[in-house]
Amino acid sequence: MARFLQLHILTPYPASNPNRDDLGRPKSMILGGVPRMRMSSQAIKRSIRTHEAFTQPLTGNLGERTQRMGQVLKQALLDKGADEDKAVEIAREVAGVFGKLKGEKDANPTYTEQLAFISPQERQIATDIALRKLAGEKLPKEKELAKSVFLKADGAVDIAMFGRMLADNPDFNRDAAVQVAHAFTTSRAEVEDDFYTAVDDLKRPSEDAGAGFVGEAGFGAGIFYLYICADLELLAENLGGDRELAARAVEALVRTVSMASPSGKKNSFANHVKAEFILAELGDAQPRTLAGAFTRPVEGRDHTAASVEALLAKRGAFAKAYGKDWTSDCCLDLSNPDSATLDELAAFAASGVTEDAEAGAA
Repeated sequence: MARFLQLHILTPYPASNPNRDDLGRPKSMILGGVPRMRMSSQAIKRSIRTHEAFTQPLTGNLGERTQRMGQVLKQALLDKGADEDKAVEIAREVAGVFGKLKGEKDANPTYTEQLAFISPQERQIATDIALRKLAGEKLPKEKELAKSVFLKADGAVDIAMFGRMLADNPDFNRDAAVQVAHAFTTSRAEVEDDFYTAVDDLKRPSEDAGAGFVGEAGFGAGIFYLYICADLELLAENLGGDRELAARAVEALVRTVSMASPSGKKNSFANHVKAEFILAELGDAQPRTLAGAFTRPVEGRDHTAASVEALLAKRGAFAKAYGKDWTSDCCLDLSNPDSATLDELAAFAASGVTEDAEAGAA
């Protein structure tokens, strides 16, 4: 089993605004003294967790990030015949382990103030405890109750990958097995403004010629570099040692990152993209991003080809200076007809969980 899987992904985005800042404009950064468009790791992880390429093969093994676990418990109690007041009372008692509850007079008294990332197993445990309380069983005190509900390892793939923090119960935090960097454009990328209008269809020709509405939206374009590092040993540990599930999770992750993107303004720009270059590396050495390949923004007419060239050159420079730090690799490259397919790339990545890395090399 390899310790680390590293993914280096290049994806061309046309005119788009996939991840907006507080002003509604594309997120940005300065690198190499020039502006770049950026997508936050949080937005990228959300796009992965909700994409069908991730959710379908992992049905039943995904957690829920929610404030509404108390509402779930309340409904389960009502379904068993509890009256409204009793259901709320018990739901609040059990749901309190997930975070600070809203006030009893709040419109949603069973909601927590914070979001909690909850696995399917923990959801079922909490529901069973609430139903036992309804049947007359006495519940343990809060800390002991939390120990009864929370698990340190289970089958929730997204929690195992992306971790969780429980402020009130830090003993049950999970370290993220998958680290996702902020993606950024490999070239200079200026945010431009789209001035648009909407016409009133019922306006008569004899009226003024003005639009019914005018607006402005920011957009940009470029080749985005995304770096992802997965600690495969920690992933298997977070999943309770279930390597078969860990392998399925890694395969789903690779398939998903090839096509998932934040959903901002997608209806306006139709930026349905797929990666044109993905380099997967397996090995035990300390991980290293190749973001430094783009501190000097790529130039020329073909930014995709220039980005691939810069990335591979930086990788070669690291190998020359520090020694080869990967055991095996596999590459999907649309410009190379002999490169791996997505199926082959996903299988190679998953092999790092269950086999020696050399056995899965393409």
